[in-house]
Amino acid sequence: MANSKQAIKRAKQNAETYKLRHAQRSMVRTAVKAVRASIDANDAEKAKDLLKSAEKILDSSASKKVIHKNAAARTKSRLSKAIKNLS
Repeated sequence: MANSKQAIKRAKQNAETYKLRHAQRSMVRTAVKAVRASIDANDAEKAKDLLKSAEKILDSSASKKVIHKNAAARTKSRLSKAIKNLS
C-alpha cells in the first residue's frame, strides 16, 4: 500500500484513469463490433453509417491515448476494406 501522501494521491489518480479508459475502450470495441456485425449481415449501407461513427470514436480514443494511433488507423483501414469488398 502507498505510504506517502503523493503515492496515495497517485494511486487514486491511477484508479480513476483506469475506470475512464476502460469505459472508452469498451465504447471502441462496441462500435467496431457493430460494424463487423453489419458486414457479416451483408448490409453495406448500414455498415457505412456505422463506420462513420466508429471512425469518430476510434480517432477520439487515439487522441486521448486510450489506444495507439496506428491501431486506430489499422482498424479503420480493415473495416473500410471489408465494406468495399461487400459492394
